[in-house]
Amino acid sequence: MAGNTLGNLFAVTNFGESHGPAIGCVIDGCPPGLALSAADLQPDLDRRKPGTSRHVTQRREDDAVEILSGVFEGVTTGTPIALLIRNTDQRSKDYGNIADTFRPGHADYTYWMKYGQRDYRGGGRSSARLTAPIVAAGAVAKKWLRERFGVRVRGHCMQIGREVIAFETWDGVEANPFFAPLAPDSPRLAEIERYLDELRKSGDSCGARIHVEASGVPAGWGEPLYDRLDADIAHAMMGLNAVKAVEIGAGVDCVAQLGTEHSDEIVDGRFVSNHAGGVLGGISSGQSITVRLAIKPTSSTRLDRRSIDREGRAVTLNTHGRHDPCVGLRATPIAEALLALVLIEHALRQRAQNADVRVATPPVR
Repeated sequence: MAGNTLGNLFAVTNFGESHGPAIGCVIDGCPPGLALSAADLQPDLDRRKPGTSRHVTQRREDDAVEILSGVFEGVTTGTPIALLIRNTDQRSKDYGNIADTFRPGHADYTYWMKYGQRDYRGGGRSSARLTAPIVAAGAVAKKWLRERFGVRVRGHCMQIGREVIAFETWDGVEANPFFAPLAPDSPRLAEIERYLDELRKSGDSCGARIHVEASGVPAGWGEPLYDRLDADIAHAMMGLNAVKAVEIGAGVDCVAQLGTEHSDEIVDGRFVSNHAGGVLGGISSGQSITVRLAIKPTSSTRLDRRSIDREGRAVTLNTHGRHDPCVGLRATPIAEALLALVLIEHALRQRAQNADVRVATPPVR
């Protein structure tokens, strides 16, 4: 199956299925000499893993990562790094009733039409379970970017269903199960909990919006035209399950802006604004890279939906099993990982082609 590798100089090939014995990835191109252990990767995997609150799927997976190759005496060797995460809490019987039917909103129908067969257990290859190896690979990229350039990648949830979340503080993001940028004592947290409790009891689902950004990115990363930094970011983010739209900087809001408002002026050695999202002409400007994602409602619901079976006969079905009422709740660390993977790819490209470039113009702060 093509389409399982992200990147070229830092290439991550993802493998496995939701209910197979294990999932994982192979990273080819990680620079040598990076101090690396499973303990460096596990914190981000713990942020993403299921079963962490009543608001997400109750599938219980430790998501303990094993480094099988590419690290010797605690540092990367420059050879392929194989990462393995064993599946330990599959309940494949929950999916027996959809073996011959296609769930609305899922990839069941399209996988069947493309391959003539499909692994229906938990969605098989199309499951969000396959984002775990990407988070592990992204943790490697984050560590290298932070140590080499001081780049910091972080994200938060902006909206859950109809609940818009106004930014209060970065400090509270890791203190709640929604990655919401709210103070730990914010009354908005109780309101969001009530909303999700009502949604779960109703058997329905909702979508979400995620903000992710990278600060400390040097100016000059990216390529003109078809390998633009923002284009590669959008490409990677659209590879995340359930993402239906990607915005860079002002995104769709730029339509209502005037040219004098949208353009980011430079005054006294500083950008006055960042409507471009840190990318100009496909190349990083030195400002923070800012990205927003729109994630669709979870397609698996307990409410009846109409569809067809493999013979084309009409059926009515609802989805059993353990599902997130909002898949966007666990998307923040995945979006961070994808942004980090794109950035390390372009950092290595810049090093390969333009490492000796020197410019006289002082950098804009």
